[in-house]
Amino acid sequence: MKDERGHYYYPFPQNKRVRMYVRQGETGVDFRLWNQDDPQLWIEHGWVPHAAITAASAIYQKKGFDPHLAYDIKLARALLTESS
Repeated sequence: MKDERGHYYYPFPQNKRVRMYVRQGETGVDFRLWNQDDPQLWIEHGWVPHAAITAASAIYQKKGFDPHLAYDIKLARALLTESS
């Protein structure tokens, strides 16, 4: 899907108020979270390279959150490939 911010998917399909935007960055895919209920999130947090998400994944696994589900690299690549 695409809107004025760019290409996105729903990282939590049951919650359409949260979107994960993706773009082709300098070193790979970048991600950026948008939440309709928290507009400041978009302003305060910029684009995050997938490599940084992968590096931080060990921390999140301890907290019961799997970043690979929210930051879905396969889905992101498919979106970007489809759009080009």
